Amino acid sequence: MAGGKIRKEKQKGSNHFQGGIPFHKSKGQHILKNPMLVESIVQKAGIKPTDVILEIGPGTGNLTKKLLEAGKKVVAVELDPRMVLELKRRFQGTPLSTRLEVIQGDVLKCELPFFDICVANIPYQISSPLVLKLLDINQRQNFRCAIIMFQREFAMRLVAQPGDKLYCRLSVNTQLLARVFHLLKVGKNNFRPPPKVDSSVVRIEPRKPLPIPAGKLKEWNGLLSLCFSRKNKTLGSIFGQKKVLEMLEKNYRTLESLGQLMNDSEAIDMSVLADEKDNQVDEDETMEVDDGKADEDEMEVEVSDTDSDNDMQANDPNFKAKVIDVLKWYDYADKRSSKLTQNEFIHLLSVFNQAGIHFTSKK
Repeated sequence: MAGGKIRKEKQKGSNHFQGGIPFHKSKGQHILKNPMLVESIVQKAGIKPTDVILEIGPGTGNLTKKLLEAGKKVVAVELDPRMVLELKRRFQGTPLSTRLEVIQGDVLKCELPFFDICVANIPYQISSPLVLKLLDINQRQNFRCAIIMFQREFAMRLVAQPGDKLYCRLSVNTQLLARVFHLLKVGKNNFRPPPKVDSSVVRIEPRKPLPIPAGKLKEWNGLLSLCFSRKNKTLGSIFGQKKVLEMLEKNYRTLESLGQLMNDSEAIDMSVLADEKDNQVDEDETMEVDDGKADEDEMEVEVSDTDSDNDMQANDPNFKAKVIDVLKWYDYADKRSSKLTQNEFIHLLSVFNQAGIHFTSKK
């Protein structure tokens, strides 16, 4: 619209930073300009002098400078070649230059080196895949924590608890693999150029050990995909639908034919998640905030709204009874995914497995 174009032209000069580099909102380039906020992020990261720090999206280096002063080394991953040149030029000839390694590339595609801490002000469109990549990396290479700036609503999804409006599959999956803490609310005016939404800084600490065996993670994702396909429906309704029962029965028959139904030796340790207060919000009330909007979680399992318990039956009626009996025996039939705790999801997976009901099949 015309007003937007005029406003853009007026701000064009103010959107330039060191070296006269214009920032592109379309690429998620919003540089932190508030030095007090930069200092606060570094302090909350708890950086040790021996730490190797991974910084994603360093831009022109405002946060990079503080990270270099606090840690042993900074590995900065930047996609924009203009920012890479500016970053190198900024520290060239200074004592800090020997402790800076710059990688030009897409953080989602490139292989990341060892690091102790990740600190990042990222383009918000890569939030979900980046979190998944970091937690996947932790399965092979332990890092201590990640301090990341997210769009406000996405951050609230990460820390959401059962019964919260934003509680979703992302919440459950992330909190299975990590402890998540909300640290700061960040108003849009702390950036140049200012984004359309406010932000939050979140601390992610990978769990060690995991509450379930690594070999169970694929099946765990299958369970959550089903449960959150209609998170406000009862589990009895979801698991009573034809497509769900057909899929589970197919897995059951496959494992039965392979003689693996009773060969489930990977026990699930329920004690690891005993403390459900790990995700308490610790917010800095000095930061202004307005909730923005984030993309909904993509569901891998589609269940038709026209399916119902009355007109859908599995190939074997006894198998449907087997599934429903498990839900009723453990009082899950009338519960909803939006209200289930982490421990309840783990327990649900465990009791299904004990009954020979699995959410992935072995080929």
